[in-house]
Amino acid sequence: MSNFALSLLNVVTGFSRERFVQKTRDLEQFQKQFLLKLLREYQNTEFGKDYGFKDIKTLAEFRQKMPILPYKSYEPYIDRIAKGEPNVLLPDPVVYLTLTSGSTGKKKLIPTSRKSQSVLRRANLTSLGFLTRGLQRRGLEFGKILLTNSALIWGETEGGIEFGPASVGVMRMDKRLYNTIFSNPFETLLVADSVARHYLAILFALRDRTTRGIVANFPMLILRICNYLDRYGEEMVRDIETGSIADWLNLEPQLRQQLESKWDADIDRAAELRHILKTEGRLTPKSAWPDSLFVTAARGGTSDFYFRRFPEYFGDRPIFGAVFSSAEGTFSIYPDVDTDGSILSIETGFFEFIPEEQWHLDQPETLLPREVEAGKCYRILLSSYGGFFRYDIGDVVEVVGFYNQAPLIVFKHRAGGLISATTEKTTEDHATRVMDSLQEEFGVRLEDFCLTLSENDFPARYLVNIELAPGEKLENPEAFLKRFDERLGEENTHYAISRRSDIPPPRLRILKPGSYDILRQRQVKKGIPDSQLKFPHISEDRQFLADLPLLEDVEISSGS
Repeated sequence: MSNFALSLLNVVTGFSRERFVQKTRDLEQFQKQFLLKLLREYQNTEFGKDYGFKDIKTLAEFRQKMPILPYKSYEPYIDRIAKGEPNVLLPDPVVYLTLTSGSTGKKKLIPTSRKSQSVLRRANLTSLGFLTRGLQRRGLEFGKILLTNSALIWGETEGGIEFGPASVGVMRMDKRLYNTIFSNPFETLLVADSVARHYLAILFALRDRTTRGIVANFPMLILRICNYLDRYGEEMVRDIETGSIADWLNLEPQLRQQLESKWDADIDRAAELRHILKTEGRLTPKSAWPDSLFVTAARGGTSDFYFRRFPEYFGDRPIFGAVFSSAEGTFSIYPDVDTDGSILSIETGFFEFIPEEQWHLDQPETLLPREVEAGKCYRILLSSYGGFFRYDIGDVVEVVGFYNQAPLIVFKHRAGGLISATTEKTTEDHATRVMDSLQEEFGVRLEDFCLTLSENDFPARYLVNIELAPGEKLENPEAFLKRFDERLGEENTHYAISRRSDIPPPRLRILKPGSYDILRQRQVKKGIPDSQLKFPHISEDRQFLADLPLLEDVEISSGS
């Protein structure tokens, strides 16, 4: 990155950060202004007319007259957009439809205009401002970043609107920012084959010794990048040394030509990397880019489970959450590295919170951001330039504090994301806390895990499906299972109560190495982009893992 481009970016992101911080000092007034302005701009859309936006003059009227709607209520409007009809949900032309991954539920189409994208871009710039300041405080520098997400469009609707994953729309509409920030050429992300795309993106970043960061949607995907670097490090060094691109890669001829025109040898860099291979036996991010390296990936939820494996590849390098977002919008912005609490993104939406005691109601009473309490969990509602109003995305967040007047939130789990053998309601957060603590207690690393329920028991028993990380061995599986049983009871008292009477003892299913790779391949075949893969750590689908190859099936022995 040139000094001029870096300096300009620092100025822009620093200004964006300071403007955002100022607004957090007058949260209530700014959120009110945001909503009323949004309603004025959207009052003449078909959706705005149907719900009387023109007659809504106050925040109270909005909450009274606008119902909380599920996605299915928006589907007829989105179908009209897909056919090319203008001014349906958004007043501005829809230029892209984000297709959600569907990895945790049904796929959805989310409309995007250049106006709505510019609002979200502001949050990304603010996030970069916080990242740059956080790195500077630690004596580190911001620099170019490695990204491996696919940038391929999936198709067009009958109205001629392109659709695909969220990241594709962002990158394609903001190529100038992409070229400023990322170390691998945009063309590397247009490669259809997943292995070839990862290889090429890492290859270009590896040649650049000034690469500073690695970004992916989820920590699991960061670990996959590390695995690719480990597996293909020797071949990548050879390509850097010779100025060639491996001929075995499944690469479209035109893209190969374009990338070869951007590629040349760097003998000195190859010598540095070959020395690392000789002395350490493999390449890791911390050895390949020892200066100012940072990682950007989602925090909260199940992330801590995967972060436990990061020191092997990154040492104590900082981890930045960037933004907490979905296809529907951006919900919060992280104010620093190595922190889980993120600031409500008050510039990208008007927010309401549903308290836990109201979750069972179709039209619950909501709280405004100033009314929430630290230590409590809420479902979050969004009204934004994406055309959704009082939209319940289904995410459960915990308020952990405040940044000036704005809540600091942490993603916990999906609403409804739970399993029950009786009525105990074990959540993904319960499961992750338990398995994370067991890794530490037993000194073992897990590749992944998922809790399911047995089919032939009534009430059902818990099945603890784990795959050990490469080279790991679980010395006492039964002790591990017994501690799982105890720790889950500590995290979820309802489980402990039911285990004393109704729920039979759990079973531990140790899956053969590569089992979760099989599951990943199945997900990709279903049309889920590999850059958006995220696995549930609990599943009500009792066949989800049933046919994966089993290494060992462990029960708690009677009398123990």
